[in-house]
Amino acid sequence: MTTSYDCTAAEERAAGLEHAQRAIRENKCVVFPTDTVYGIAADAFSPLAVTLLLASKGRSRKMPPPVLIPRLNALDGLATDVPAEARRLAEAFWPGGLTLILHAQPSLDWDLGETKGTVALRIPADEIAQDLLTLTGPLAVSSANRTGHAAAQTAADAEAQLAESVEVYLEGGPRPADGAEALASTIVDATSLPLRVVRQGAISLERLRGVVPGVLDVDGNAPDAAEAVEPAVEPDAAPGDAAPEPGSA
Repeated sequence: MTTSYDCTAAEERAAGLEHAQRAIRENKCVVFPTDTVYGIAADAFSPLAVTLLLASKGRSRKMPPPVLIPRLNALDGLATDVPAEARRLAEAFWPGGLTLILHAQPSLDWDLGETKGTVALRIPADEIAQDLLTLTGPLAVSSANRTGHAAAQTAADAEAQLAESVEVYLEGGPRPADGAEALASTIVDATSLPLRVVRQGAISLERLRGVVPGVLDVDGNAPDAAEAVEPAVEPDAAPGDAAPEPGSA
């Protein structure tokens, strides 16, 4: 049975997180807020759970979900051959609205869909999301909406679209919390060099190039010579859903 929790109340938040952790363990889907939009999540290491997530959205295996992680040190456990440039972006913008497509660790026992040996990783800058990820570990997450519909900015919006396909809804109020326009994460392909933006979102190209000057734009264009200067931000100075589908969180 679907249950919704008001996570703005401390007791209900604790109960909701506990229920969500149990639901993930039972291969069910949950909805929770991120720093971009609301996400629908499932155990990243359960093929059954990932299949249910994709079915809830009306997606096929050709559009695998990204994976949200709780900490930067999880990066090397899930990805291999991480370029130094990608690591600098992660250190600068995680937690935050940046998704990195990387080569997946070949030893991992998971099935996210037709990823072609890649995985898209992100750390969200949201307390509820962080609390849930700390309890569950890596989660396969996509935006909490049916394909072709607007991404949900509240759990109630998500429930109107996903209904009984989700076990637990964690309501944390509007996302983004500041009332700004809802932007999904910026996606950067880091499986080869130079890095390339494949979806523009919450982190602008200018900010990316402030850390890694040679990042290509969505059309594969390099920066003008005048832009190709030394990074404006040192990698350790500002610690911060195959490509995932456009509706990823």
